[in-house]
Amino acid sequence: MAGALALLGILNDPGQSAKLLLVAVCDGVVSLFAFLFPWHRTGRNAAAWLGLPAFAVLGLSTWSFGGVATGTGPFLVLLYAWAGLHFPRWILLAYLVPATLAYLVPLIVTDQPESILGSAFVLMPIALAVAMLIEAHARHLRDDRERLARIEQWRSAMMNTLAHDVRSPLSAIQIVLDELREDATGVPARMLDMARRQTARINRLADALLDVQRIDSTGHLKLDRQLYPARELVTDALSYIRVDPPIEVEIDAGTTIWVDKQRFEQVLLNLVSNAHRYGSAPIVVRLARDGDVDRLEVRDHGPGIPDSLRENLFGQFAVGGAEGVGLGLFIVRQLAEAHAGRAVAEARDPGVAMVVTFPVTPDFSG
Repeated sequence: MAGALALLGILNDPGQSAKLLLVAVCDGVVSLFAFLFPWHRTGRNAAAWLGLPAFAVLGLSTWSFGGVATGTGPFLVLLYAWAGLHFPRWILLAYLVPATLAYLVPLIVTDQPESILGSAFVLMPIALAVAMLIEAHARHLRDDRERLARIEQWRSAMMNTLAHDVRSPLSAIQIVLDELREDATGVPARMLDMARRQTARINRLADALLDVQRIDSTGHLKLDRQLYPARELVTDALSYIRVDPPIEVEIDAGTTIWVDKQRFEQVLLNLVSNAHRYGSAPIVVRLARDGDVDRLEVRDHGPGIPDSLRENLFGQFAVGGAEGVGLGLFIVRQLAEAHAGRAVAEARDPGVAMVVTFPVTPDFSG
């Protein structure tokens, strides 16, 4: 900035072009060195050494213009503000000596009066105070960021551990239930079927937790997309849950959809579970083509959702409480975006419709 302003100053005062060019070149050299030097290989505070040549250039500028410090003061404060953003307070205090010399020495050499020299006793405390305030605020922000990073690390480890610890015993339970179901009839068979469905539901919850962890760490999920008969895919997924009255499915025969089957089932079951928990019957599942996307719509006939809440409904932990932790709709949105689609909540009268879009396969022409 100082170098650019010096070059612009040549246009305003051509008679001082040689001095302004000298200042601009010195600023440019310092800036170029700061840009090219591999600071990542040095210590955390190594860049503080840049303050010394910067102060020197400020002193050169004041001396070149016969002791006129009009431009030195603001840039000296700016240098201190930069230091406050990046370095601890002991470096700010250490800067007092070179900063004061850079300001006073050119004034002394050019025989400036005592009133001008005395301005240092006002400028330097102000520059230091500004830098101290910035340093304190920046330090608090860094501490908060480190604390949030530790919390996030703990949360990720907890979710990862929980998901894996849940899956291990579930596998054994699933095997036992399958063995018992082979010979069961009547009421025991229906009870075992219910237990198997709930076991599968817990398994999907563990998968969902792992999905959240993968999304947070990599930002994307790897999908295995294929073309499926939509009605068959939906009815198979809904067989995992039982609600009363039954869920209504409105999908034309012959409709196909290009999705990752496992992820699609997660989306559908999360939406249906959400509608059953917070809405009212009947719950209707529709899937139809709309231009270049397939629209999956899960509608309930409950009281609906306020407009202000609908905008943030698919955020992480946006909704939750005694009946859930608010991850279901967040996972729906992430899985929709992994398919290059989107998830939205649309108002209905009565109720609300959760709509997820899935792009039509590029080579599909039906």
